[in-house]
Amino acid sequence: MHIAMNTVVSITYELRDTDGNILESTSEPVTYLHGGYDNIFPKVEEELHGKKVGDSVALVLEPVDAFGEYDEELVQIEPQSAFPVDKLEVGMQFEGEDPSGDVVLYTITDIGDGKVVVDGNHPWAGERVNFTCTVTDIRTATKEEINHGHVHGPGGHHH
Repeated sequence: MHIAMNTVVSITYELRDTDGNILESTSEPVTYLHGGYDNIFPKVEEELHGKKVGDSVALVLEPVDAFGEYDEELVQIEPQSAFPVDKLEVGMQFEGEDPSGDVVLYTITDIGDGKVVVDGNHPWAGERVNFTCTVTDIRTATKEEINHGHVHGPGGHHH
């Protein structure tokens, strides 16, 4: 079987920065619904299309194809009193809105003098990354998975 529209694909993968440092890797396969459901980077999905179990893919993802360009507008300085938590720590995350009103996950990057710096960029935004993966399994998606736009069961979403 080859990867095609509405197949459930399992892969193991490794993501490295341009210096070769591992940013993320899997020891167990991860599973996604193939076919434009935004469950994986579109460029990776495009490269995997037509592959079969055992095939590998290696590609360089520019920021626009991975975690996006770094957006200075997503870095904000807020008064510490604006946070509902008594004890704030660098690395804590909060949901907020970006300038266009979209919900964004903000990470505290600095605290000092009653001010808190929050950053709504993904930690790897603006970075070129090297993505490698190996296809470990392919199956036909169920009607329910197709209707919901994601994988159900082991390795997928549970309702």
